[in-house]
Amino acid sequence: MITHNLNIEKPVLSIKELSVAYEKGGKHAVDNVNADIKRNAITAIMGPSGCGKSTLLRAFNRMHDLYSNIETKGKIFLNGKDIDNISTITLRRRVGMVFQRPNPFPTMSIYDNVIAGYKLNGIRLKKQQKDDIVEESLTDVVLWNEVKDSLFKKGTFLSGGQQQRLCIARALAFQPDVILLDEPTSALDPVATSKVEDLLVKLKQKYSIVLVTHNMSQAARISDNSMFMYLGDLVEYDRTKNMFTNPKDKRTEEYLTGKFG
Repeated sequence: MITHNLNIEKPVLSIKELSVAYEKGGKHAVDNVNADIKRNAITAIMGPSGCGKSTLLRAFNRMHDLYSNIETKGKIFLNGKDIDNISTITLRRRVGMVFQRPNPFPTMSIYDNVIAGYKLNGIRLKKQQKDDIVEESLTDVVLWNEVKDSLFKKGTFLSGGQQQRLCIARALAFQPDVILLDEPTSALDPVATSKVEDLLVKLKQKYSIVLVTHNMSQAARISDNSMFMYLGDLVEYDRTKNMFTNPKDKRTEEYLTGKFG
């Protein structure tokens, strides 16, 4: 068993012998992955299509629990606590998720989008608390000055890049430990992509970030550590700089040099 560890003190996420199959007893989409995720860093998960990147990411906040046919084995620990012993509602507050396409709730205002998680969970807040959460979350994603005079307009009136930053603000509203992002810039133009990348680099001061990306240059630009997945296996996990300059596995090297993928 290969355990990938970057000499991390108290990792934010610790993955032990994790396997995921899309049907019970079926072929593993993620196969016996062991790794520790560093806190206050950006960890990129790379690899060709269908290699298990998003499947691995979604295991971190038990998204697979939504589907009865998916079989998950192994353990994941969040700050040392087994996530199977954390309620899914609590876990998804602690481990926020941002998807590939910007998906603000279309019937809600920008303001209500940010605090939607509180409403959906039946958590009552005073108006001042709501105002503070909205302002802080939108400030965190460098959106406050752009939208502070339009807070009660629909979130869908924003540009694609602004919508994605709004979705990140929605994930930040609970002050999570970890933010998961599944190819968050693949639907955005280069200018919006650059803004989101700059934002993620700032956010790692407060949050731990795990990013699935098919964009190798993005991983090279903004991630501290990188995982290379291939056919469900975690082939290599290292500091990004090391992986891009001196990959240890031939498959990693072939992927990074464009021989496959």
